[in-house]
Amino acid sequence: MAKTKQQSEGSGTERSGSGKPRRDRTLSDQGYEKILAMIMNGEIPVGEKLPTEQVLGRQLEMSRPVLRQALKQLREDGVIVSRQGSGSYVQRRPEGIILEFAPVGSIADIQRTFEFRTAIEGEAAYLAATRRTEADLTRIRGALDALDRCIATGELGVEADEKFHELICAASGNQYFSVARSSMKANILAGLNLTRNLSLTKPQGRLDLVQREHMEIVEAIEKQDPEAARRAMRTHVENARHRVFEG
Repeated sequence: MAKTKQQSEGSGTERSGSGKPRRDRTLSDQGYEKILAMIMNGEIPVGEKLPTEQVLGRQLEMSRPVLRQALKQLREDGVIVSRQGSGSYVQRRPEGIILEFAPVGSIADIQRTFEFRTAIEGEAAYLAATRRTEADLTRIRGALDALDRCIATGELGVEADEKFHELICAASGNQYFSVARSSMKANILAGLNLTRNLSLTKPQGRLDLVQREHMEIVEAIEKQDPEAARRAMRTHVENARHRVFEG
């Protein structure tokens, strides 16, 4: 079984000139992470009801609007589920191994980065299917082959995965997709490092599934089917976001 690996560069939070971590953190992100920690450490088991908003707000020292936003994020990530007239319940407990690759304080950032990628890369794939050249397609297929080799040799493949997505943005013919993505590169690499490390802890079928998603994107771009390319890319990035909390 392939061993998981830690990405040594580009996988953490952006840093200021002083070397201290710098992150635009909202109060709702902090609430999200505090509740997530309570679930991950077993304080609120799977199937159990969360304390009321009043109790949670007092416990976490947060206003109700901020707390509701945090709970909304947890619902969107599939960690909790709301039941009409009953409250919120823990739906799944993320695996503790997540914290080996991403501390709780970075998970909210990673999940919001996936949301950003869904929007940006879905549209980039749409345009790539419309505008790609044969040279673009050759480069994208080369990146896909590199990912195949990573799977065959048990390598982590973060750089190969990043290259694949970068090339699709470049093939869109609009440099601003690449510029927008580059501005978030540290966060994107952190997410890739987390999801690919998690995949290495799973049976081979997990990596095969991820690679099939990549192949569907390439096939849609090759066929110059923009709607299919957008759909395949959005599905792939959304699936990656949900796989973080698969449990």
